[in-house]
This record gives sequence, C-alpha cells and structure tokens, in this order.
Amino acid sequence: MSEKVVVIYSGGMDSYTVLHKALRDGKQVHALSFDYGQRHKKELDYAAKVCDKLNIPHKVVDISAINTLIGGSALTDDIDVPEGHYEEPSMKQTVVPNRNMILLSMAVGYAVSLEANEVYYGAHSGDHAIYPDCRPEFVNKMNDVCRIANYTQVEIVTPYLDVSKTDILTAGLAMDLDYGETWTCYNGRERPVACGKCGACEERLEAFRDNQATDPLEYEA
Repeated sequence: MSEKVVVIYSGGMDSYTVLHKALRDGKQVHALSFDYGQRHKKELDYAAKVCDKLNIPHKVVDISAINTLIGGSALTDDIDVPEGHYEEPSMKQTVVPNRNMILLSMAVGYAVSLEANEVYYGAHSGDHAIYPDCRPEFVNKMNDVCRIANYTQVEIVTPYLDVSKTDILTAGLAMDLDYGETWTCYNGRERPVACGKCGACEERLEAFRDNQATDPLEYEA
C-alpha cells in the first residue's frame, strides 16, 4: 500500500504543484485546506474542485475564529491589498501572524491521526524575503519540533523550498498540469478574473513569462 501523506492545499499554484508531485511520487494524498478568514477564500473552491476531480480525500477546516486573536494583515483585515512585487517592503502587509506555524501544527496532528509520516507544503524561495514562516530556518526548526511533539515522528516536506515560483511552474508544466485549476490573486473576486496587480498576481505572471507560457486565468490588468 502507498504511503499516506498530508498535503496542505490552499488551491493556489504552488500547493497545486506540490499536490501533484506527491501523487506522482506514489503517495496516498490526504489534502487539507484552511479557511482562516482570507479575503481570497475563492481559492478553497478551486481546491475542492481539483480534489473532487482526482478523487482525493479533502478536508476544509474553518479556523476563521483565530482572527479574534491575530490581525493586521491585508489578507484578513479591512486593509487594502498592496500592489507590486513580493520583494517590495509594502508586501509585508500580507503577512498573517504565525499562520504557517498554526497550519502546520494542525496538519501534523492530522497526519498523526492518519498514521502518516509526512506533511507537504508549498513554501518556495520567492516567499523568503517577506514571509519568515516560509524560510529554510523555520522549516528546519519546525521539523525539529515535529520529531519530538508526538509519539509518531512527522516530517515537513517542502519540495520547492529552495527554488522560485518560475521553477515550480516549470516543474508543473513538465507534468502537463492545468493552472486554470488554481487561484492565486489576493483580492477576492466574484467573477473568475484576477487583479493582476497584487504581489501574488505579479509573481505568478512573471513565472509564466519566464516559462514563455500563457496563463489560463483572466486578468483585469
């Protein structure tokens, strides 16, 4: 029987690629998504559709109540989402305090309950400048903790930790993945049209340009 793993699956292009990599590696994937009150909750709809199509077990956990404790992020509060590239200091407004530690802790608990030994998530080098909880030192320390936090040791697996979103897209295109099945834009939209101006959109579009490929999503800008 194939090895069980938990994949933290947001519905964005990074976790979408990670999900498919785990499947290609022969893993028995259990996808886990979180509603933490993000304004771009539309990504969860994309995640659900993909998991339904692939017949993958998928849990969506509502943890939006944490916003009574943590705030100050443009992703969860009434703050305008900044425009520009991730390398610009203004993008720090999109940091959700302690988000990945919280999500990983819950995913590790889920893995223990499933008797799975790995949790995958899609941190990559393009996130390092802005998001402390996507940096190698964070992942390494979390792995140290996960080795002693339970009777079962769980490893946090980050296949693309040291590469860019461009490289992630390159890997995904080599797997013939359809990125029309993903949502990246930080601005929530009723229609399936991304803003094209937020850091998430800019980095995604840059990755497609670098790969000389066309993004299947529609953009306002």
